[in-house]
Amino acid sequence: MSGDNVPQGDPGAEPEPKDTGAPRPDAPLPGAVRPEPEPEPEPEQTGRQRLAAGLWPPRFSRAQLIVALLLFVLGLGLAIQVRSNSDSSAPLRGARQEDLVRILDELDGRTKRLEDEKQKLDDQRKELQSSSNQAEEARKQTLERERQLGILAGTVAAQGPGITLRITDAKGQVRSDQLLDTLQELRAAGAEAIQINGVRVVAGSYFSDEGGGVAIDGKKITQPYEFRVIGKPQDLEPALNIPGGVVQTMEKEQATVAVTRSAKIVVDALRAAKQPDYARSSSP
Repeated sequence: MSGDNVPQGDPGAEPEPKDTGAPRPDAPLPGAVRPEPEPEPEPEQTGRQRLAAGLWPPRFSRAQLIVALLLFVLGLGLAIQVRSNSDSSAPLRGARQEDLVRILDELDGRTKRLEDEKQKLDDQRKELQSSSNQAEEARKQTLERERQLGILAGTVAAQGPGITLRITDAKGQVRSDQLLDTLQELRAAGAEAIQINGVRVVAGSYFSDEGGGVAIDGKKITQPYEFRVIGKPQDLEPALNIPGGVVQTMEKEQATVAVTRSAKIVVDALRAAKQPDYARSSSP
């Protein structure tokens, strides 16, 4: 043996494998694709979770948005209408029982007057149809109708039962619009002829504020304002005293209102008959 020193390995260690060029059993083959690991299955959702996932986030189509907008506008309109009706009926909610009964009586009276008017017209029609002398009957009805129209037009004087309404306005708070409201309330209660401070009031009359007072058809009147009204007193007076009506409105303006019933009211202020400029009778 030569004198070269040969290293001696550890007698207990395994010999190192030599690289012979052969593939290892656990090595992947060339060109092979390693399979991906299978994903773990998601946990199953509960019914509440599935419902929440279906509702949120919301999914709206264009048609659904249009329908929702229309429903919103409709609901807003209904709310405004209900609020308006509630505000208009507010004075009646606080009214006393006797006031409500009086209002109902007034409405019944108006209905009865309309029914009487209808019955009267029906009777006139029957008289014209059954009268042996239709020409004479027609003449009588024409004269009566002319008298009635003269009263409404203010061209003839009138008298009959009614009321006198006197408004004393020491502080000058009553305006033309409030007097007009009073006139309309009286007409609605069945007033047939009205005169205010010597001025005959007809369908075409107008009110305006003028120089610390009120003018009717351009004629200035000053307070106290006195209404002479022909009609049924049992209907006229309650119409002025209803809750929220003329008397309460005037008293809020610190005016004094006095209503007096009378068996005979004279309305003698007259208006000149005005010939129309363009309208002509269509009768032959």
